[in-house]
Amino acid sequence: MHIVVSLHNREGKAFMGKKKFDVVVVGRACIDHLCVVDQYPDEDVKMPMSARLVEGGGQGATAACCVARLGGTVAYVGCLGDDGEGLFCRKRLDEFGVNTSYTHIIPGGRTPYAYVFITGTSGRRTIIYEPGMLPAVELDHSLSDLFMHAGAILLGPQATNLAAPLMKKDSLPPVVYDCERSRAGLEDMMGCADHFIPHYGFLEQEGLPIRGSSKRERIISLAGMVKGCLIVTDGEHGAYYLNGESLVQVHPPAVRVRDTTGAGDNFHGAYALALSRGFDLHAAVCFAVSTASLSCREYGGRAGIPDYEEAVEVMKMVR
Repeated sequence: MHIVVSLHNREGKAFMGKKKFDVVVVGRACIDHLCVVDQYPDEDVKMPMSARLVEGGGQGATAACCVARLGGTVAYVGCLGDDGEGLFCRKRLDEFGVNTSYTHIIPGGRTPYAYVFITGTSGRRTIIYEPGMLPAVELDHSLSDLFMHAGAILLGPQATNLAAPLMKKDSLPPVVYDCERSRAGLEDMMGCADHFIPHYGFLEQEGLPIRGSSKRERIISLAGMVKGCLIVTDGEHGAYYLNGESLVQVHPPAVRVRDTTGAGDNFHGAYALALSRGFDLHAAVCFAVSTASLSCREYGGRAGIPDYEEAVEVMKMVR
């Protein structure tokens, strides 16, 4: 496996900043209420559930937990309410070893919920989430300084507003963006992120000027719209990236899937950590696919996350 050891700033020069954290993550934290059912119900029916649990969730918070479980140093930046749910979210981050000292606790704020229905036979999940009413994180001096001491920056969908101010910075570690859907500031993020990572479903959303009928054509079309490297995740099909005009697919390892909740978040966390540790593109995608796949072994987005040694061992089987 070929490893490239240097990080680069926005002009392609080696990034020489002293790392305080392998990854700094900015994004959503919430409470996940998970219910396992035999099959997803139709409307107006009554159905028993076979299991239930409560876990911390949210793209940013789960990705931060993934980095920590993989042995990386990670700071989570986000907003939580000063309610019991916010305390629970922070407690779970702390238990994973995530640095939460940069988390903003909003007096009177309400930490959002998500309700996750897991189909027991397939492991697929359906999420009904509460949109967050907490304020967006802004790029102030403290956050700018924190970014300059990170090996990689991971921005969740809720941090899209940071694209415009970040574009004015001429020296940053690699910026990874978790693209969920079209939203305000997305065009700026397409020009800001060094690594732009959507799920393939994003390429099929109406209103996007993406051309082509085949998967390869659509990915090439989107790649022409982003400044940085495009990686596309695709669930059970693994992930794709471009090598010139060739579409490279990284297939997932064989894993008994219990729950796909958080798989995408764990992909992004593992990918950002791989960048901070100097993996080249192919190795980083293989590492992220392996980590995300293994995380599907248990219910909830966090219980199945592997440690670093297991993820590296499994990625040897990934092509």
